[in-house]
Amino acid sequence: MAKTQLGARVDEDVAELARRRAADLGLSVGDYLARLVQDDTSGLRARAVDAAARFLADHQDVFDEAEETRPPQAPRGARAA
Repeated sequence: MAKTQLGARVDEDVAELARRRAADLGLSVGDYLARLVQDDTSGLRARAVDAAARFLADHQDVFDEAEETRPPQAPRGARAA
């Protein structure tokens, strides 16, 4: 398939996130962005979000119980070195 060059302006922090994630996956930034677009337009991302929401709804009581039985955490910085 022929490739077409696109241009987009994003904040530097977004560009750096894209570079890092692409490197993590062993992809070029262009291939990473193409994968994101394909996942988004195929409905894969929406299905994944829906599945996560259903999972949380089905198991909310387990998460609530874990929160109730967890010991309180000290505020950040409360323990000096």
